[in-house]
Amino acid sequence: MYQVLSQSNIGAKLIKRGKVRDVYEADGYLLIVATDRISAFDVVLPNPIPYKGYVLNQISVFWFKFLSGVVKTHFITDDVNLFPEIFKKSYEQVVYRSMLVKKAKPLPVECIVRGYISGSAWKEYKKYGSVCGIKLPEGLRESDKLSEPIFTPSTKAETGHDENITFEKVVDLIGRELAEKVRDLSLRIYIEAEEYARKKGIIIADTKFEFGLDENGELILIDEVLTPDSSRFWPLSEYEPGKPQPSFDKQYVRDYLESINWDKKPPAPELPEEVIKKTRDKYLEAYRLLTGEDLLKKLKI
Repeated sequence: MYQVLSQSNIGAKLIKRGKVRDVYEADGYLLIVATDRISAFDVVLPNPIPYKGYVLNQISVFWFKFLSGVVKTHFITDDVNLFPEIFKKSYEQVVYRSMLVKKAKPLPVECIVRGYISGSAWKEYKKYGSVCGIKLPEGLRESDKLSEPIFTPSTKAETGHDENITFEKVVDLIGRELAEKVRDLSLRIYIEAEEYARKKGIIIADTKFEFGLDENGELILIDEVLTPDSSRFWPLSEYEPGKPQPSFDKQYVRDYLESINWDKKPPAPELPEEVIKKTRDKYLEAYRLLTGEDLLKKLKI
């Protein structure tokens, strides 16, 4: 029987409890568990979103497998039968919600790729005519498709908001060779994924990648990948530039919180049942469109 998982409790060493994911260590591996927690404006909300953890994990698993010929990743398996024994003991908490991954040293930058102009990029463009130091054509409308995707990195803030930075700042942080490699890989991954998703009825307007170095110093793709939490997913059938777009992510939650004039400081307000349900349905629909599967049938719920 399905249970909302707000916080996992596994008998292994807890490495990190993020806004959404819990990370454990055992036998030289990491286990990333996607809970049903949801955050908005950098604050974790009191109400979890049913099935959200399953959706995030299973979409990441899908993309890691899809991208296996494009980039090396930290993904090992999501088959609980292949997990270290200590994780198998928490089967109900980890099945379909988790993946076993290789350890890596994360790079100190968020690798953001934008194929459309929206969000913070739209605000920056209106003010300066550029994004992260990249000059863009005049006359762009909100949500317009760019002539080609752009790499717009940001800092990786432990607390507060990330800040957009120029490519040269990335060079300062990690060196030119590695900076060029993550830029080129980020753009290639985005182009491959965007082309696939568009055929399935989803526009990936922008997305965030994270990279790390494995124990051999090799660059690998880590963390989550191309989920509704790390990307802006728009329904292709409703795309209409010149305004904000409907989305498959937590925008519905953010819009509700904006409507009640919350000050965006903890504690966050409770979400109405209608907002929880509609947000849940958005996540499930994103999974169905991308993979062609009904997640609840897969989970036998």
